[in-house]
Parts: sequence; structure tokens; C-alpha cells
Amino acid sequence: MSTAAILVAAGRGQRAGGGTPKQWRPLAGRRVADWSLSAFRDAPGIGPVVLVLSPDDAAAWAEFSAVPRLTLATGGADRAASVRNGLAALEGSGATRVLIHDIARPCVSQELIAAVIAALDDAPAAAPGLAVTDALWTGAEGAVTGTRDRSGLFAAQTPQGFHLDAIRAAHAAHPGGAADDVEVARAAGLRVAIVPGEADNLKITRPGDFARAERILRQDMDVRLGNGYDVHRFGPGDHVMLCGVRVPHDRGLQGHSDADVGMHAITDAIYGALAQGDIGRHFPPSDPQWKGADSAIFLRHAGELARQMGFQISNIDCTLICENPKIGPHAEEMAQVLSQILDIAADRVSVKATTSERLGFTGRGEGIAALATAALIGG
Repeated sequence: MSTAAILVAAGRGQRAGGGTPKQWRPLAGRRVADWSLSAFRDAPGIGPVVLVLSPDDAAAWAEFSAVPRLTLATGGADRAASVRNGLAALEGSGATRVLIHDIARPCVSQELIAAVIAALDDAPAAAPGLAVTDALWTGAEGAVTGTRDRSGLFAAQTPQGFHLDAIRAAHAAHPGGAADDVEVARAAGLRVAIVPGEADNLKITRPGDFARAERILRQDMDVRLGNGYDVHRFGPGDHVMLCGVRVPHDRGLQGHSDADVGMHAITDAIYGALAQGDIGRHFPPSDPQWKGADSAIFLRHAGELARQMGFQISNIDCTLICENPKIGPHAEEMAQVLSQILDIAADRVSVKATTSERLGFTGRGEGIAALATAALIGG
């Protein structure tokens, strides 16, 4: 059965302070939304992913509309309306189940996602909850006015999972005003199984929650850096391939594949960060099938290998060293091409150029060199 995910990111999050909606604020080197989104896009068993955005977040629409395997939906007047729009976006997706998650819970674990998916084998709905262990008070005007029995009480968390047709029908029938999707499901008579929640799966609500979330995310973070270097000489031709872009030139670059020196350096940087050797290990030049091959094949393999090993590519920096051709007019397009191949945001890819002041083989115009650095985050 195919399981989809809906991440609700249309809220304004005023209680979190900072002016900017909390999902777009920085957290442990990324944004809150980036952590939540990558958790579900990388989760085994998750197929289609829908991101529900406010119509006012123009920058987010522009950024995420270019991300492969991600569907965008417009947020509604309240959370329930946003979820309904997310459910509508799954029409024709083939999904039979869905997990609905608050974007402001960036510390959700792969284990919790898997547990909710598994619980849907035996129930039409399932959600994580933390048993309340602290004493409960009522209060007024700064003073305790009473106590409440905590027996059988749980603090609700997300992701909340449902059989897709059941939750779609439940939302269509609900009058509105529900605290979460579990309330909507129960109003429709669905049994909701409780999955043990996790204390670290906090929802960022107030300013102090950012510091706690950062401590959680950093405690198990595995940061890797890799570098790559490649050189190709000039030969006959009328263009060069650089970072996936065909750049007109009076000579071409020579190599076993398409001789894309920039893409080769980036690919080796990723392999290096993973301690997985270099392009030659994975695509031996002695193998004739790689003669003249598109270097995007190599780079895409490196990116997929990183994800398989549990890493997210944080950013890429590539420097092309040559006297000619001029790189500046093509740098933005190169960054866009690389971001699409690696399935990361374009603002996480840097392509720039320098000369060697007419020194050495690049200075004499004999070829092009490239240096690249890749930063990977796992945990």
C-alpha cells in the first residue's frame, strides 16, 4: 500500500516570535521546514509528499515548485481547510494511506514515522501520544485553583496517520473547529490507535523551543565534508560541458565521458564525504559503456548514494579555474542544473570561477580545472 505525507506549513506561528513564520526560521544550520520535509521525503515507505503553503509565502512557492517529487497545495483559512486542500492534492496519486504532520515538529524520527505507518495495518487511524506523567493543575490569576486526574491522558503529537478515503470523508463531513485530525476522525466514528510518542518530537510554539529543538537535532548529527578536484585538457570541439551546461567555445574538453570537469569534481566531493572513493571506483574508465557518458549519471548516483546512507546534502561549492570561456554568464544556470540533479534547493549550490593569473596549464589555456566541496548532514 502506498503511503503519502501531508506537511502543513501555512501557519503564521506568531507565538514563536521573530517576525518570520517559524517554519522558515533557521534551526541547526537549516530551516525548521527543511528538517521536517527531509524527514518524510527520506522515510522508507513514504511515496507522494504534499507541502501546504500559505498563498502569502511567494518565496517558498518559487523555491519548492522546482523540487522533484513534491506537490504543493494552498493553505486555507484554518488548519482543517489546509489539510483538506492537501488531501485534494493527492487525487490520482495512487496513495491509500496518508500521514499528516505539523511542519513545526522538525525533530520527528524515522522510527516514529515507521511506527505510525505500521499501526495503520490494524486500524483506520493511528497517532502518537505521550502519556501525561506530571501532576495537572487548574489555575487563575497566577494561583493554583485545583487539580485534575491525569489517568488516561495523553499529549497529542504528529504525524497522525489515516486510511486516505476515510480521513477524506471525515473532513468532508466535519463542521469545523477541530483541534487536530484525530478529532475529525473520531467525530466520523473512526478508531484511532495510539502509538507511543517521543519526548523529543516537540512542536515549536514559543521562542524557547528553538534552543531545545537545536539541542535535539545536534546531539545525533553527523556532519561530513568532502572535496573533489578534476582536470581536463582542451581538444577539438565547439563547446565545453561545465556543470551540466553546454558553453560555446572554440575548443572542447577531452575525457572518457563528456569531460564535465565541474560535475566530476562535485561528484568526487560527495563520494569523498561518504568515504566511498571516487568516480573511477563506481564508473571505471576501462568500461566502454561510460565512453562519452553524460556526467549527470555520475552525480545523480552520488546523490542517491548519500540518501541511501542516511545523509542529506547540505550545500555544494564548486570553483572552475580557467582563462576562457567566461563562466559568470552561465553560473546561475549551472547551479539550477546541479540542484535539480541532486534534488536540493538552488540556493544551496554555488558555482564560481577564477583564473590562475596566466600561470600553469590553466593560465596557458591548455585546459580547465575544478575544485569542489560538499557538506553532508546525517543523523
